[in-house]
Amino acid sequence: MEQQIEVRHLVKEYKTIKRSKGILGLLKSLAKPEKVVVKAVDDVSFSIGKGEIVGYIGPNGAGKSTTIKMMTGIMTPTSGTVSIEEDSPQKNRKKVVRKLGVVFGQRSQLYWDLRLGETFELLKRIYQIDDMAYRQTLGELTELLELGDFCNTPVRQLSLGQRMRGDLAAAMLHSPSILFLDEPSIGLDIDAKQAIHRFISQINQERGVTVLLTTHDLNEVSELCKRLIVINHGRIVEDGALDGIVRRMSPYRLMEIETTAPRHAIATPLAEFIRQEGNKIYCKFDHRQVTASRVIAELAKEMEIVDLSVHDPDIEEAVRGIFGT
Repeated sequence: MEQQIEVRHLVKEYKTIKRSKGILGLLKSLAKPEKVVVKAVDDVSFSIGKGEIVGYIGPNGAGKSTTIKMMTGIMTPTSGTVSIEEDSPQKNRKKVVRKLGVVFGQRSQLYWDLRLGETFELLKRIYQIDDMAYRQTLGELTELLELGDFCNTPVRQLSLGQRMRGDLAAAMLHSPSILFLDEPSIGLDIDAKQAIHRFISQINQERGVTVLLTTHDLNEVSELCKRLIVINHGRIVEDGALDGIVRRMSPYRLMEIETTAPRHAIATPLAEFIRQEGNKIYCKFDHRQVTASRVIAELAKEMEIVDLSVHDPDIEEAVRGIFGT
């Protein structure tokens, strides 16, 4: 497989002032500050092949966004190298940027006071896209992301889901071969998430776009990615096929049960009680040892169940449980 992205021994260090507790500690840090070096990214290496969709996951503060910012050229690494189709984003940023589409879920690249369509026109000029290619690409993106109903709406009036679809279109307007997605579905409802998932799958399958995705949503990773890279405390701790890693990271599943009356415990040894909120009970079970249907059958013997749902823990919970973060 052709390798599009090569990251080698990437390190990003920050200098911070060590602060002791209490008033005396504060005064000491002001009078004689003691600087310490913190490694946000610590000797990270991986390769991503053309056409892969790779999940890059880990708890908050693990170094995911910092890695992506160095891969896009926004940040300069303390040491190590990044190669995007054999070009350095630090040395040849203008050339690399044309190959990349980037979406940061918590920071929109759309212009707040412009209509969505006007933002696209502005990006057309920035990327120097010719008229025919622009019309064709925008038409395809409008159809894929269903932008037609709000393309003439000011960005400030768009819903979160509409704005995210606009961000995806903006990122793909210049037809990049690589797409970096940093928490693209954060805060979105199920329908909006599904629309984004369909879009990612379609551009990957039809255009061969390589995708690097960071998210805390394990279902999102499971739906889109075949490979996971797991980072923790700035270091890669897992890199491999999704199925094997997910089984190791999340051996248990969560169950939310609504009953006719409040309960403060469960009797079955097949599941572990977590907490109770009103008429709702939260528990977990090891899906490697027992099926959800068997757990439900046992619980139904001891309580009247009104409603229930079963789901995987999110990435942060799974990583915290495995690595003790």
